[in-house]
Amino acid sequence: MVSLEGDDLPTNDMLELLRTRRSVAPLAMSGPGPSGAELELLLTIAARVPDHGKLAPWRFIVFEGEGRAAAGHLIAQAFVEDNPGANEERVEIERQRLSHAPLVVGVVSCAAPHVKIPEWEQVLSAGAVCMNLVVAAKVMGYASSWLTQWYSYDRRVLNGLGLAPHEKIAGFVHVGSSAGAPEDRVRPVLSSITSRFQG
Repeated sequence: MVSLEGDDLPTNDMLELLRTRRSVAPLAMSGPGPSGAELELLLTIAARVPDHGKLAPWRFIVFEGEGRAAAGHLIAQAFVEDNPGANEERVEIERQRLSHAPLVVGVVSCAAPHVKIPEWEQVLSAGAVCMNLVVAAKVMGYASSWLTQWYSYDRRVLNGLGLAPHEKIAGFVHVGSSAGAPEDRVRPVLSSITSRFQG
């Protein structure tokens, strides 16, 4: 139930959660991660987004356990091909990209030409999936981070992960536990990003 306090602004736990939500770097995450039932709920909530035409122009790839290392091998392999002189320490950073959080969900945008639905709207729907995922993780008490990085745009990596030629990564959402709350970052001043149309 929404209550009114202070300047008659609505306040409740969910609004406060949304107001204070903050990404946590995967390097600062550890286990435990979501259980199987929690993961199913996370994905169910993630998929409950605006979707013009009911196309479901997105899908999920779940990285857990050894799957994270296998994906890291693909990333490191592509990195070495482009950087043959890189030392092993640098290569290992790339190899561990998906291994810090206990769970990583790859959100794949399947946007494609459609007779009625613009591709842009399909892409936006995939972005909404990512946002629902990080918010749901926060509500469950987990830390999360929505990232892309260079390998999200590398066709060799995408092919290795099983993406079709027209598919793209909307984001890798890392989910895990965090020892403490991260410091907030500077946020935009609303007056500098808001206008009112006067006609």
